[in-house]
Amino acid sequence: MASLNDIRSTFLDYFVKEGHEEVASSPLVPRNDPTLLFTNAGMVQFKNVFTGLEKRDYNRAVTSQKCVRAGGKHNDLDNVGYTARHHTFFEMLGNFSFGDYFKEDAIPFAWDLITKEYGLPKDKLLVTVYHDDDEAANIWKKHAGLSDDRIIRIATSDNFWSMGATGPCGPCSEIFFDHGDHIWGGPPGSADEDGDRFIEIWNLVFMQFEQISEDVRENLPKPSIDTGMGLERIGAVLQGKHDNYDTDLMRDLIEASAHASNVDPDGPKNVHHRVIADHLRSTSFLIADGVLPSNEGRGYVLRRIMRRAMRHAHLLGTQDPMMHKLVPALVRQMGGHFPELGQAQALIEETLKLEETRFRTTLDRGLHLLDQELDKLPDGATLPGETAFKLYDTYGFPLDLTQDALREKGRAVDTDGFDAAMAEQKAKARAAWSGSGDAADESVYFDLAEEHGSTEFLGYDTETAEGQILALLTDGAVADGAAAGADVQIILNQTPFYAESGGQVGDSGVLKTDDATVTITDTKKKAGLFVHIGTVAEGTLRSGTAAELTVDHARRSAIRANHSATHLLHEALRRHLGDHVAQRGSLNADDRLRFDFSHSKAMTLDEVQKVEQEVNAFIRQNSPVSTRIMTPDDARGLGAQALFGEKYGDEVRVVSMGLLAGSGKGTAGDTYSLELCGGTHVRQTGDIGLFVMLGESASASGVRRVEALTGQAALDYLGEQDRIVADLSLALKTPRGELTERVKALMEERRALQNEIADLRKQVAMGGGAAASGPKDVNGVPFLGQVLTGVNAKDLRGLIDEQKNQIGSGVIVLIADTGGKAAVAVGVTADLTGRFSAVDLVKIAAEKLGGKGGGGRPDMAQAGGADASQGDAALAAIEDVLKG
Repeated sequence: MASLNDIRSTFLDYFVKEGHEEVASSPLVPRNDPTLLFTNAGMVQFKNVFTGLEKRDYNRAVTSQKCVRAGGKHNDLDNVGYTARHHTFFEMLGNFSFGDYFKEDAIPFAWDLITKEYGLPKDKLLVTVYHDDDEAANIWKKHAGLSDDRIIRIATSDNFWSMGATGPCGPCSEIFFDHGDHIWGGPPGSADEDGDRFIEIWNLVFMQFEQISEDVRENLPKPSIDTGMGLERIGAVLQGKHDNYDTDLMRDLIEASAHASNVDPDGPKNVHHRVIADHLRSTSFLIADGVLPSNEGRGYVLRRIMRRAMRHAHLLGTQDPMMHKLVPALVRQMGGHFPELGQAQALIEETLKLEETRFRTTLDRGLHLLDQELDKLPDGATLPGETAFKLYDTYGFPLDLTQDALREKGRAVDTDGFDAAMAEQKAKARAAWSGSGDAADESVYFDLAEEHGSTEFLGYDTETAEGQILALLTDGAVADGAAAGADVQIILNQTPFYAESGGQVGDSGVLKTDDATVTITDTKKKAGLFVHIGTVAEGTLRSGTAAELTVDHARRSAIRANHSATHLLHEALRRHLGDHVAQRGSLNADDRLRFDFSHSKAMTLDEVQKVEQEVNAFIRQNSPVSTRIMTPDDARGLGAQALFGEKYGDEVRVVSMGLLAGSGKGTAGDTYSLELCGGTHVRQTGDIGLFVMLGESASASGVRRVEALTGQAALDYLGEQDRIVADLSLALKTPRGELTERVKALMEERRALQNEIADLRKQVAMGGGAAASGPKDVNGVPFLGQVLTGVNAKDLRGLIDEQKNQIGSGVIVLIADTGGKAAVAVGVTADLTGRFSAVDLVKIAAEKLGGKGGGGRPDMAQAGGADASQGDAALAAIEDVLKG
């Protein structure tokens, strides 16, 4: 039996043999479509190729694209685990033609692969075509020998694909497999088409039209092909299974779940294993592609998937976090084709363990509260939306988990009521996605890139160069010229200016032509172009002219130092905190650096000091910083660290720095830091000068942030700290080496004086009035009441205790005048608490003082009030109570 890994390889090898370029799967976070939450089809990474905004150096391609559908339009989350073919994560096998071949080749490719390479029986296959696509129908007849009754014409949009209301579109042809008459269901287009007998395994999209408007459709000059075949579906068919979860890959993950939980994989709780197996894949791949759990956007969807899996682990009866224990099984199965899984394994395990540990508390509490609410309802009744919202808003129990828990009880949630409660409170919408946030329409840059090609970057070797101005933009539109004072965007054929990416800010500097000078304030990267942003300082700038380019050397040097320091910092953090540490973001500016990394708890002072010391040790080493160009696979093979989720090309720059005495953890040979990086760096580590950590703090859930300084900025900072110490030494008349002990001694002195002053205040306050003359008798009860000044509220309890000891038996009421406001304390000796409660008495006093309430014990209670001038009235009120 062929494994899913074998089936994938057969597909890729077949189309490579047919002249297709094997293209690696793009990340699950789309880089070219702000409307998508996650990559959900194989064509996503080629969208701009199909629309003509982008060109590749090949015109036919084959991929196995990782996909996630768990939010927005394509949301299969609620069905996962309960059906045979729903997944949050799946692989989409696809072959593509960009204006090269069309139907006459695409259909034979598909038929020959399925029947010859995969060996599926022809009599088990049938196809659909769009109702008026005679061309496709005739090719199926001619090449596959299919009769008319096995070529089903569909007139609905199910067999017509479009990218949107306008743009490329075209008919589809789907291939179905017949599982046999022992399974209920009819062919597509029939009344019983929703059954499971006939299963779609492959969809061929013939992109042959462009929709100009609602009523106008024109032929594309170069028709294209986009196909999609789910690996899990075709795998089930080829392995003789009717359920995707019975394939070898999914079965292995299910058995790993069963082993970890000690629960039968095929018993009554098998659905829990299925959910866990599916969600393990989606969560692991999302984390590997740079997504971390959060309360918004992609991170929120990831958290939903994680928590759903963790609830099913809970239902298996596991007492400890389980999901992270399954990651090695996933890496064994899929890490060969997707090496990012192995690269991110430590991070995936750490993230899953942390999230599950936190969620267990929420889960236990939420399920308990849900059961309590259900007990109040009739059997089978729908849970009110207000109740579901209360569970979410007050106790942190998400709606989808409430729905999932109720599903097994045969109940539903009033989602309209939930939405109404959410709107009423004006809480943030729980929608997972509203686009990636890319605001501008960047088609202008694609047009320019198409016309001129990408910008050549010269800045690794030089900070000055000449270039040709290829295009000039003002107000977002291409212009021929710009006068002094105009804000411009300039594109050249080559440049030494670094464009912002990878956490490194863009360069600034000066651009000069024969007729103009431009102050460049920033450089951005758009569609392979370096866009120089600036203002015309003098003269008139014209497109098409030659220009002299000069990068701000001092600023670039400071940026380089900070960027190189982050590489040393990253490795030092990994060594001292663990292999789970991975970069989650960075800022390499001229005045500072910021580095975010995956870690679940605050660094200790000892860890901070050791990391700082290690970075400075390699700076002092002054070893060369070298770069090499190699393939991503070769770089990772050496142990180079990569930014997960970042898209790398066929070649990458590998930056190495620092020398070890022997082989190091996570490094190649004697190299200390080895990373994939396209940024600019110092020549020698000594050029960094000095590294000073300003602090370490939380950045997000499971993410910590280090902020630091290097070079002159670090020296300036230490100089300021030194000046502060010198001023302290002078002011305290103490040598620097003795400052710590001197400050400690002064603090002890201060505490002792504060205590002494407090005692004196008490003595003065209690030296007159009732305290001096002693308690008076009120209806046989010794009563001592007094209004005090110069006493803090916190001192009243101690004064009450002292007076209790002195009078032996009685009721004591002390009121402190604290600047017009009042604090009152009431004490009742133990022999009288059966008759009088300090809590009741203090409430009476508080009411007279303009306050409300109060609390404590029967023998001691305290309260406050707004009007200390009513102190005598408050004492009189308590006397009245004692009189009976």
